[in-house]
Amino acid sequence: MSIMEIIGSFLVIVGSIFLFLGALGIYRMPDLYSRLQAGTKATTLGAMSVILGVGFWEPDWFLKLLVLVVFIGYSNPLSSHAMARAMFKKKIFPWTKEGGVDAYKEVIEPTGEKQES
Repeated sequence: MSIMEIIGSFLVIVGSIFLFLGALGIYRMPDLYSRLQAGTKATTLGAMSVILGVGFWEPDWFLKLLVLVVFIGYSNPLSSHAMARAMFKKKIFPWTKEGGVDAYKEVIEPTGEKQES
């Protein structure tokens, strides 16, 4: 077993653990925002690790898989931000404990003052 296969195996195992933890976070979190965050952060790192692990197993594919990792690293946070913003504009508010503060609500629903464009 070469060092490249060992590194690839390690990355695939680490990525699989992160993918499992992301799925567990989606199942266990109380609201859509927390689920979105758990699903994005953990699965982004998990998918990147698994793909890089495969790249170490198959060095001929490494450059193509590296482009895929960069695309995932760029698109996943942007898409989760867009979904969270859309949920908030549709009045799906985050779960808060008693007396929770929502700082973003003032931006969406101003107190009546004119905002300059």
